[in-house]
Amino acid sequence: MSASSFLKALKAEGLTVVEVGDWRDHNRNHKGPWGPVHGVMIHHTVTRGSARTVDICRTGHESLPGPLCHGVVTKDGKVHLVGYGRANHAGLGDDDVLRAVIAEKALPRDNEANTDGNRHFYGFECENLGDGDDPWPAAQLEAVERAAAAVCRHHGWNERSVIGHLEWQPGKVDPRGFTMASMRERIRDRLK
Repeated sequence: MSASSFLKALKAEGLTVVEVGDWRDHNRNHKGPWGPVHGVMIHHTVTRGSARTVDICRTGHESLPGPLCHGVVTKDGKVHLVGYGRANHAGLGDDDVLRAVIAEKALPRDNEANTDGNRHFYGFECENLGDGDDPWPAAQLEAVERAAAAVCRHHGWNERSVIGHLEWQPGKVDPRGFTMASMRERIRDRLK
């Protein structure tokens, strides 16, 4: 999917999309390949404030340069596009999980970190402290659902192509505050 097709798919799913800077060419492709892409990964940011969150996800920080995802879903339900191509969001994860995503089968428990996820997943960071107390507004959850469904619809994938970071990499907890099982149900219903 080209950057233009990505934007078109998100808008066609009814999302409000904000294009941030040179997002179409902002990536980490010089660090390795992007693709083949097999799924969508959902994260929480552990940040507060939409402008600050978008800036961090676009530029990164000292130990992890941006972009840290492809799109940032803010509390108001907008999707801010900050990069396209390889992004520093997934890290190393479980090859058994990747095989399950490709086959669109139930996920095994992640128990190793041996596969480059930045190569194989679209990433959406969601503005949330990730403490289990910070609320997830309805508009934001709907935007997560729509964004993941847009990518799945374009590729002909089903809801099992959408995972949380906690399902990919041992020790990760994101997203915290809703379950990926409930989000996949929402995506499944939207794709019908």
